[in-house]
Amino acid sequence: MSEQQQVFNIDKIYLKDLSLEIPNAPQVFTEKDPPRVDISLHNEVKQLDAGLYEVTLTATVTAKHNEKTAFLIEAAHAGIFQIRNFAQEELAAVINVTCPRTLLPYARETVANVLARAGFPPVVLPHVGFESIYQQRLQEQQQAQAGAVPAA
Repeated sequence: MSEQQQVFNIDKIYLKDLSLEIPNAPQVFTEKDPPRVDISLHNEVKQLDAGLYEVTLTATVTAKHNEKTAFLIEAAHAGIFQIRNFAQEELAAVINVTCPRTLLPYARETVANVLARAGFPPVVLPHVGFESIYQQRLQEQQQAQAGAVPAA
């Protein structure tokens, strides 16, 4: 059996969805103390065709002064990736590590720019260790499967 060459190509990167809410404007701009900022990231994968995947990285940033929301921004950056001739374990790692790592700088730039245009100091999304998150998720799955095996 001849081994085929692995293919990883970025066909397209695009802003799939963008939302900004400033529910307490203009009062929020008079606050003296900086808001508490929470950041969450979510990765979603959709297979479009054989060897063709859409990976979407969604960043949600919420800032609050006590219980009042200063702003809520959600930016979803997506990419269409050609990923062919990888073993199943390698494919999962490419989709869950390499693809989101590729998309993160785009999400970081969008969030910072939109917040600056909205009148807020930019929030810079931090570096994310997608590989360690992926490895942790694999370990949790393996432990769950080991716990589900009935004793003989």
